[in-house]
Amino acid sequence: MKTKIPFLHTANYFDKRFLAWDGEPKQVSTRDKRFININTYARWRISDPLKYAERLFAESKAQTRLGSILEGATQNAIANHDLIELVRSSNRDYDNQVESVKDPTEKAIIKSGRDALTKEILGLAKERTSDLGIEVLDFRFKRINYVSEVRKEVYERMISERKRIAEEFRSQGAGESARISGQKDRDLKVITSDAYRRSQEIKGKADAEAADIYASAYNKGPEFYRFMRTMEIYKETLDKETILVLSTDGDFLRYLESIK
Repeated sequence: MKTKIPFLHTANYFDKRFLAWDGEPKQVSTRDKRFININTYARWRISDPLKYAERLFAESKAQTRLGSILEGATQNAIANHDLIELVRSSNRDYDNQVESVKDPTEKAIIKSGRDALTKEILGLAKERTSDLGIEVLDFRFKRINYVSEVRKEVYERMISERKRIAEEFRSQGAGESARISGQKDRDLKVITSDAYRRSQEIKGKADAEAADIYASAYNKGPEFYRFMRTMEIYKETLDKETILVLSTDGDFLRYLESIK
């Protein structure tokens, strides 16, 4: 049991709750020389009150010291990783038409990723704060934004990618149109050829039947056959404007006279 002697001993009270640290927005550079704006936060607690009292004592001093450690660890970790490691956590495939315009490094292979980077920073912070009597419980990126130059590059890439996709669709449409048009022409030729062949078959059959009929009519009545053929010839060769002069010896006039 420990006792406190008034006027000689002073009791100091420290917060046992989880405490918040919010970092200031900073601009940092990645390993692939891309500048980004980041904003981070962390949660911590006093793990050893005696060490805390000896090394820091005041929460404001602890916040300043913790900020220096976390910002340094964050800057070093980011400087050792490419931009894509900060914005993605895996190599999971996305829809080509969407993912290909998300960032300017989408084809890079992710070796660690954002989650691993966060754990790396948290581990470094825990090591550097262990002798201060505090424990860093959690660390996160609150926000990661491209600087204006990188943002412009991303927008230009998005526009270029969308134009490329649109051109692919137009090219596919033109190819499909040509294929359909070619197929239509081929089908039309086949249909026309079949129709012509069929019409010729029907015409040939009709001509043959007509020839049979004419032959049969001629055999049964030669005079009637000649009369009908004469009438057909006149019908085919004469029109309303034609003036026909007939000889009294002509067959046509003879036929007309015989009707009377």
